[in-house]
Amino acid sequence: MGWLATCTGYLAPLFIILSPVLSYGDQAISMHRNKTSAGFSLDIPLIMLVASLFRIFYWPGARFDQSLLIQSLIMVGMQVALLKIALDHRPAPSNKGGEAGLPFAAAEGLFSQRPYNFWQWRSPKPYWQFVVYLFAGLLVCEVVMSSIPPVYATYSVLVGYIGLSVEATLPIPQILANAQSKSCKGFRLSVLASWIGGDAMKIFWFFTATSEIPLAFKICGIFQACCDCFLGVQYLIYGEGETTVKGHPLQDFSAQEIGTQQQGSTTPTRRSAPFSDYERN
Repeated sequence: MGWLATCTGYLAPLFIILSPVLSYGDQAISMHRNKTSAGFSLDIPLIMLVASLFRIFYWPGARFDQSLLIQSLIMVGMQVALLKIALDHRPAPSNKGGEAGLPFAAAEGLFSQRPYNFWQWRSPKPYWQFVVYLFAGLLVCEVVMSSIPPVYATYSVLVGYIGLSVEATLPIPQILANAQSKSCKGFRLSVLASWIGGDAMKIFWFFTATSEIPLAFKICGIFQACCDCFLGVQYLIYGEGETTVKGHPLQDFSAQEIGTQQQGSTTPTRRSAPFSDYERN
């Protein structure tokens, strides 16, 4: 058992540092190659950007293992690139003046209405403004709180728990999207495999590492691993069932549907899944 812990002690930090690229590189390449972000939840970049920025500002007070800090820095860069690709290749609007193409339109059903349409904006600009404002706010708070030692220790722990708790919810938007659409189409198997494999190695390292690993990492890591395993069960059940991405109405009509319309019938209702960039017929 000692040799396994020693081996993990060397491999786990390296894997953790490279995990942002290993986990999301294939997803980014796939969206860029296919020229669409359909099937990818925009809430994933949101969660990872918020979590990583909070973890970066948690480090000065906690001084946890440096590999976790480097991972957070790389993750910010990876998620910024992923968000840019997703915004550039969003599905086309459904109609003039109507609902924008997913993932930018509010989804029906659970969590469909967010205050101020948060993270469901039609213009890319608010997304970047939010990221910049969040970074600036954390930077100001860090400078101010660090000058008040009695308060800073509590503030640092709070920042850490917020960031790690947010990261632990990462699989939830995709779980809800899959459950609503009964499909995992658009969600890369490579991402799921890297999540589950990373969870196993990460948790083992958290509990066997000789370097400083705060309790918050361990608690949130276990919760996230459970969610990732549930996502794996969904993938086995649903697979990559057929889904239809909302585009221009004329592109969604088959010849049979057009003939039916000419007889006075209406087209089937297309409902979108929460936090998702795709929908089923």
